[in-house]
Amino acid sequence: MNWVLSTPALLGIAAAAIALLLVLIMKFKVHAFLSLIIVSLLTAVATGIPTASLMPTLLLGFGSTLAGVALLVGLGAMLGRMLETSGGAQVLTEALISRFGEKRAPLALAVASLMLGFPIFFVAGLVVMLPIIFAVARRLGGSFLGYAFPSAVAFSVMHIFVPPHPGPVAATGLLGADVGLVLIFGLLVALPTWYVVGHLFGGYVGRKYNIPVPSILRGTSDSFKEFESTPKVGTVLTLLLLPIGLIFLNTGLNMAATAGLVSLGDTWVQILRTLGETPVALLITVLLAMILLGVQKHKSGNLIEAVVDSALGPVSSVILITGAGGMFGGVLRASGIGNAIADSLDAVGLPVIVAGFVIAAVVRIAQGSATVALTTAAALLQPVVMSNTTFNPVELAAIVLALAAGSVFAGHVNDSGFWLVSRFFEMDTKTTLKTWTVGQALVGIVGFVIALAIYLVAGML
Repeated sequence: MNWVLSTPALLGIAAAAIALLLVLIMKFKVHAFLSLIIVSLLTAVATGIPTASLMPTLLLGFGSTLAGVALLVGLGAMLGRMLETSGGAQVLTEALISRFGEKRAPLALAVASLMLGFPIFFVAGLVVMLPIIFAVARRLGGSFLGYAFPSAVAFSVMHIFVPPHPGPVAATGLLGADVGLVLIFGLLVALPTWYVVGHLFGGYVGRKYNIPVPSILRGTSDSFKEFESTPKVGTVLTLLLLPIGLIFLNTGLNMAATAGLVSLGDTWVQILRTLGETPVALLITVLLAMILLGVQKHKSGNLIEAVVDSALGPVSSVILITGAGGMFGGVLRASGIGNAIADSLDAVGLPVIVAGFVIAAVVRIAQGSATVALTTAAALLQPVVMSNTTFNPVELAAIVLALAAGSVFAGHVNDSGFWLVSRFFEMDTKTTLKTWTVGQALVGIVGFVIALAIYLVAGML
């Protein structure tokens, strides 16, 4: 960790690094993967990271991001390719349209995403839903963003505001809040926030930006026509809901253990929790899809293998660019910029709930990671919150949610999630900044306003 450079100097380097990255990608058309590596290396040198620690720091940021993304994207892409090529996505699309109508199809996708987003992480949920979103967008026409943006925001708000997701759980523990209240009020924050940003703003960006339906899970070859089998709606729903159920089993057991209902040391609990780990749940689902969509439909083993393998090539760019985005954010974190900013803001003397939001938002903008921003802000506020016995349980929950709102604010080029959305939606960097970054800023603002209202009302009771 670098303690030599001042906070203004670190801020200047971070701003220059982000500007350089945007210039390389948008003006000189240097590939995002190469640009992120170049800027990460230059930033590490400029912030004074020792030469011996240079490559370990770069590789740590890259590797830790890939550890959380590569398995989910790879397995999710395999599942998506099988649903796509078998005709399963189209079957479910027709069922959705006949049930809800063409005009309400985007709303139906988003509501499904909100429900799926309760137990499943942002990346995994989005990847699982993409084949269905692609199919609906192709079937109905219009800008892809009009269908995908509301669903992506749905997964985002559930991930950032609602336990059992790791960010709000960590902040709840640090600040001594009640996880049940955080869950209840998290939903009260997440749902209106989704309506404003996902539904209203999502409709606006869908009308303003005409983005064609990406081909990333579809491929261009007709060699897999023989894999098509038009599976039943129930089969498709089983494959979509199975990973959700397994993951919910994991998170449910964790919450039950926290409440003292079960022991994490019990063998049966450990087995069920393992089955509910996101990569394991997706692996089980992919294997089941190979059986239901392939073996039971009398498809050859070579054909099934070819379909599954064809999913990995198109998403390799997504995985690598996302990892490089994590590398850039990792360098900024290693430079000490997050702690320096947080310490400076902590001395300003704002009200606790406002200070928490501002600290989380600035740290998020500076170094990219929502989790780091949230835990940093919670750790800084912990002594103040713990020493103040006047906060009631609802006020504590509102403070946690205000920090969560700040931690999602304006995700941009130093955030791996930004690149995930950019590549999966096949949008250029400029368009992603105008849509996703602005949307994430709105999620932070709207979420904070609602959390602040809860805090003020609770304080008057």
